[in-house]
Amino acid sequence: MAKHKVGYLIGSLAKGSINRKLAKALVKLAPPELEMTEIPFKDLPLYSYDYDADFPPVALEFKKAIASVQAVLFVTPEYNRSIPGGLKNAIDWASRPYGKNSFARKPTAVIGTSPGAIATAVAQQSLRSVLSFCNAPQMNSPEAYIQFTPGLITDDGEVTVESTETFLRNYMDEFHMFIARVLQVLPPDA
Repeated sequence: MAKHKVGYLIGSLAKGSINRKLAKALVKLAPPELEMTEIPFKDLPLYSYDYDADFPPVALEFKKAIASVQAVLFVTPEYNRSIPGGLKNAIDWASRPYGKNSFARKPTAVIGTSPGAIATAVAQQSLRSVLSFCNAPQMNSPEAYIQFTPGLITDDGEVTVESTETFLRNYMDEFHMFIARVLQVLPPDA
């Protein structure tokens, strides 16, 4: 299969985030055909349509980074039964101004971890609703709600539980196949 450039956004801005650990693990477990690159967004100002006529350089760079990848992986925690405000702000920047939505027709997948029993299930549903509006094809299966326990993933992204490692590797393999299917039907230059 062909190689695909995948950008990933980590919903938490915290340096020690368990979702950052999960993202590191996913990068390590991804098939070699996926070239993974983090797309940071912590420096974006709060979005306002007042910027639409003249985006600040940091927002232009963010949109350029998304444009440079063929697919996007969202790795997000759950804050108050939704996605973190910083991640929603980043999506708003990328999807504006009207008619210049960076996520349109770009394959996406959503995953996250939390210490809670249902992990990030509600946040993922909230994010999926936003991505639907952004016309971003979504990998619907397998779903991945990872309950984080101490030591599950090391700071270096090593998964210590074999069944979780196998599941996450399969998730990334499925994402690879999903990207290939979507891009076959919706070529980026179409």
